[in-house]
Amino acid sequence: MIAPAFFPLYKFLDNFSMATSTSPTSEPATTTPSGETTKNEQTYPCSCHCGSITFTVTLSPPLAEQTVMECNCSICRRVGYLLVFPPKEAVVFSEDSLPRLSRYQFNTKQIDHLFCGNCGSSLGIDFREFRQKGYGISVRAFNNVDLEGLKYKKGDGKAKLPPYSDLSGVQWALDHPAGENERKEKAM
Repeated sequence: MIAPAFFPLYKFLDNFSMATSTSPTSEPATTTPSGETTKNEQTYPCSCHCGSITFTVTLSPPLAEQTVMECNCSICRRVGYLLVFPPKEAVVFSEDSLPRLSRYQFNTKQIDHLFCGNCGSSLGIDFREFRQKGYGISVRAFNNVDLEGLKYKKGDGKAKLPPYSDLSGVQWALDHPAGENERKEKAM
């Protein structure tokens, strides 16, 4: 179940997701002349800058046929996300990468922003159980992809997602009210 305070994010993303493919009504599978069915998909190797986190993303249709979301909300703007939305099963992290994957939460703390704890590269968003579509993965993490050749759509998260303001630079103060650290130190 989606938390009521978080619902506008899903409504916003679902509206965007309907327009992510240039051929939303076409089937992702095609039939070859020999009668075999093939999927119109491609798997992309991905990583952080230092290579500590490696994973693959399979997109159907392929990235060249997707529309990438460029959102203006505070987190997307700060970390430079350019997002595609593959289902959970289409994102496969190498087993040794998972322990090094760092997560950041803010605002409602119901989704995880994924990044490398070593080099700090922002990789995407894990919507966890709140969004069945799975992940928002930044195409900046895709290896050897020409970002200039992609199609983009602007997302207006700044105006459509509560609290309807830029939380940049204020989350620490919201999570750590004045005097909280002093109370914890005295209790020790």
